[in-house]
Amino acid sequence: MADLQIELAGIKSPNPFWLASAPPTNSGYQVQRAFEAGWGGAVWKTLGDPIINTSSRFAAVSFNGQRVAGFNNIELITDRPLEVNLREIYETKKRFPNHTIIASLMVEPKQEKWHEIVKRVEDVGVDGLELNFGCPHGMAERGMGAASGQVPELVKKQTYWAKEVAKTPVIVKLTPNITDITVTAEAAVNGGADAISMINTINSLAGVDIDTWNTIPHVGGKGAHGGYCGPAVKPIALNMVAECARNSTINVPISGIGGISNWQDTVEFLLMGATGVQVCTAAMHHGFRIVEDMIDGLSNYLDDKGIHSVMDLVGKSVQKYSDWGNLDLNYKVVARINNDTCINCNKCHIACEDTSHQCIDLLKDPIGKSVLKVREDDCVGCNLCSIVCPVDGAIDMVEVKTELSPMTWNERQTVLSTLQTSAVKLS
Repeated sequence: MADLQIELAGIKSPNPFWLASAPPTNSGYQVQRAFEAGWGGAVWKTLGDPIINTSSRFAAVSFNGQRVAGFNNIELITDRPLEVNLREIYETKKRFPNHTIIASLMVEPKQEKWHEIVKRVEDVGVDGLELNFGCPHGMAERGMGAASGQVPELVKKQTYWAKEVAKTPVIVKLTPNITDITVTAEAAVNGGADAISMINTINSLAGVDIDTWNTIPHVGGKGAHGGYCGPAVKPIALNMVAECARNSTINVPISGIGGISNWQDTVEFLLMGATGVQVCTAAMHHGFRIVEDMIDGLSNYLDDKGIHSVMDLVGKSVQKYSDWGNLDLNYKVVARINNDTCINCNKCHIACEDTSHQCIDLLKDPIGKSVLKVREDDCVGCNLCSIVCPVDGAIDMVEVKTELSPMTWNERQTVLSTLQTSAVKLS
């Protein structure tokens, strides 16, 4: 059986599955139940000065029959006294010494505040710290969370303050509510971060009740923006992890967060540069025991691939991720329809005819049966038909060999620039 143990910035964990800092890690009771179920680690719900949370605080976005495709919350950091949390962290670590406990922290951007909380938290035996610079609501209005995380200089400065006294590894949790997450990731590294985690939740409004006209959720008839997470945000999170992983100046491990719901999602994040993953929404939707399937699935996947350690997956797809200008413009794929499998729903024809390149024809075969056929010379390989097709295997995207040599946009621009320079010299 493959080894599922990971090491992230010196922090060891029995497997890559951690619970993210969120409602599931609000108490010792919950974290201990999670460890009993098989979770390798937990990032304790963010500690700081206790706040008062609202009543009515969660909302979900369901789509086409799928419950909780997206999840929205307006909950803030812990509303429990710091002393209570610290006692429960100590008790939990004592009971589960081989499991990972990370303390998520959020305080005002003041050096003495960071020094104080780091020392107090480390005294109870945590394995590491996660600085929460990502929460987009409530705390941001108080100058913390995303309000700090959107300012590179504040990210760098507060990371440095934490590192001045920290004896355990410091992970910096980044906000996605920014134009370029690599800028704040670099700031964290420059401040001394041992690792980064991403993404925190995305600014959002889950919806509006069209009968009452109240926002969803609402608090006594008023609403506010919240943080969005769940399966819907996975592509955004995966991109941000990949952007940081391929940036040579961000040379620290990454803890991947955002829409991870199963072992397959985990593999994708690991391949794109994450050393481990953090999960929240899926656990809230299905309970702690989902980790059993995640562990089994990942273990079987590694065995099937002949991979001995999960750490061997980390970053293996990063080199395949690049800028658009480096893509081969002469590479060609076309759609081919398998009429033995096709159910003639015509969704591919409609999609292509109305919104793509009008290259799928409705024909009759020799016995008068309706068939669909792609005019390959006109097909641009956009993938739309295969995406909308409801039957697996009915449409294949097939690579077509051409006589053209590979040519990227960047190479093309270089050639054009050279020709223009030569033309100017000749004239």
